[in-house]
This record gives sequence, structure tokens and C-alpha cells, in this order.
Amino acid sequence: MINYIKPFDALLVSSSINIGYLTNFFGFSKDEREAFLLITGDKQYLLTDGRYIEEVKKTVEGFEILEITSTNSLKKILKSLLKKHQVKKLGIEEKNLTVHEQKTLLSHYNDTYHYSDQINKLRSIKRNNEIEAIEKACALGDKTFQYILTKIKQGITEKQLAFEIEYFIKKHGADISFPPIVAFGANSSVPHHQTTNNSRLTTNSIVLLDFGTKIYNYCSDMTRTVFFGKATSEQKRIYKTVLQAQKKAIEYLSTRFDVKTPRMVARQRPRLLRGGEIKAADVDRIARSFIKSQGYPTIPHSLGHGIGLQVHELPRLGPKSKDILKPGMVFSIEPGIYIENWGGVRIEDLVVLTKTGPRLLTKAKKEIIDI
Repeated sequence: MINYIKPFDALLVSSSINIGYLTNFFGFSKDEREAFLLITGDKQYLLTDGRYIEEVKKTVEGFEILEITSTNSLKKILKSLLKKHQVKKLGIEEKNLTVHEQKTLLSHYNDTYHYSDQINKLRSIKRNNEIEAIEKACALGDKTFQYILTKIKQGITEKQLAFEIEYFIKKHGADISFPPIVAFGANSSVPHHQTTNNSRLTTNSIVLLDFGTKIYNYCSDMTRTVFFGKATSEQKRIYKTVLQAQKKAIEYLSTRFDVKTPRMVARQRPRLLRGGEIKAADVDRIARSFIKSQGYPTIPHSLGHGIGLQVHELPRLGPKSKDILKPGMVFSIEPGIYIENWGGVRIEDLVVLTKTGPRLLTKAKKEIIDI
């Protein structure tokens, strides 16, 4: 029934995001433990309590629904199922299940549990409907950027501008995928600046905008940097360097494909893994090396990250990444230059890797904008 549980006898899924991915029911809180899945070679179970039983029975298919009650505890149910299916090797989501939960829920289970990243790896390759949802989220993000340009005014605070972003997105029937980052002036040198209500916009300031939308549970993520007042020559040079670094990374992805045949370019074949794969770390290296060659400090974060049901998921595009980029993956490419007490520039777009190369999902303009 389920072919991705190997090499385990069963898989215990605790992450609400992964539960949603597998059941198409996204009603469980990500902050509270309200459900588990137990997947064996021939059976799938959804374990939850009375608050959700009625709804999941109506909407979830392919799972046997078991209710957690005061007399039939989660621990008791798990113990019974593991014994029934003679589970000797159990996979758990080590990055999600707490140590306390492991000790409490599986204290009866004498065999070793094993870390499983199967579901996250499965999620990294997007189906067509997932890509379409992300693309719609990106389209709304593009519209949001055009709208927010009209709201950048003298004296506005970072928080007020962040509110305008959130308001526009929710007005269009979507949600934010994370709290918007708005950074003015020197604040933009902090990649994940905490947007405040006491930073007011003054002339000749950098305005960094990092935000995303969520449609049908799928996220977008984009960053644009604009200038309130006329950009200085140094600001322009930094901006063009960041933009060129991003272009080089995307071009590197493009040159790995022969769009006529869709296979890898023969003259580059010796640099490829197993005849058709791209190292995420190599894409990071292209952008990072260019920025450093122009005399600027290295990017203090990874070049990019996968995106889907969560803003940050597999693959990781960083110097130490072991991930291989494959068709169906959607990820960000977001180089940046940050100079303490001066400011920073970041440009971020989402890319889907297809069988014939990369395709940009973010369409918002990237030329230097003076407001």
C-alpha cells in the first residue's frame, strides 16, 4: 500500500504538515499535538481525539480512523498496533517528535526507533497541482509588491508597511506565509530584521521587503529591495552585484540542460552526478563566489531553500548542502550583500526545476527602483 516506508516496518508521522500532506486534511494545529499517523506495509491509521473524529471521518480516505479517549490512550493504541503488525523497525520524525514524547509514547517499545526523513524528501518533489498552487501564490506576491510600492511614503513606519502587505494579501482571500520583513536604511543589513514600529522612513533610504503569500496551503516567498529617494552610486553597484549573482546562479541551472533533447549538455557531463543531477552546493557556489569576487562579504545565509507547504523545506542550497536538485523541486534563489551600519540588498525569486531547465515563478520587476 505504501512504498515509502522502507527500510522500516512502520512509520510514525507526527508533524501536522506531513499529516496534512498525506491525508489532505490540514485542520490539525502545528503548535499542538492533535494527531498521529501510523503507516505499515499494508495498513494506514490516523489517530486523533473527539474534537476531530467527525470531520476526519468525512474527509480523510484510505486511513482507518482510531479515536483517542481517556480509556483508550494514544500510548495504548500505539502499543497495540505495533504488536499487531509485528513492527521491529519503526521510523519516527526525529526532528519533530520530542524526547519526552519518545519516552512516554514508546516506552513499551523495546526495539530501536530510527530517524525517518522520507516524507520530507517525498515533499521536495512537487506534483503539478502543487506547482500550480505555488505559482498562484507567487502571482499574488507580484501583485502585492506592485501595491506596496504605492504605500512607501515619507514617515511611514516599518510596521505600518508590513501591515499594508498583510492587509492586501488577506483582502485577496489568501494568507501570509510568514510575518513580512520590512527593513529601512541600516536595518536592512540584518537578513531577518525584526520589523518595528519606531523606524520611520526618511529620504535616501534602502527599503527591503521580504514577504510571502499562502494559497491552498502552499507558500510563496520573495524579496525586493528598492530605494526611497535617488539611489547612490554605491547602492546601485551593490544592487547590480546582487542581481548579477542571482542571474549567474539561474544561468548555471539553465546550462545544465539541453532544451532540445531535455538531457544534460554532453560537454559538461563529467561534472554531473550519475549522469543527470545538479549539486545544490554548486549553485550556491556560483552566486557566492561572484559576490566575493566583487569585493563584498560572503552571503551570511544559504543561497536558497525549498518551499511548498512550509516556507523552508528541502532542498537546501548552501555551501554544505548534500542535496541534489531534481525536476519538480521548487526553491528560492536569494543572494544578498549586507554591510553593518550601512544596509543591505537582497533579491529573492522562486524557481521550479523542470525536465528542460529552471522556470521563474516570481515575475515582479527587478530593475533598480527609485521612489
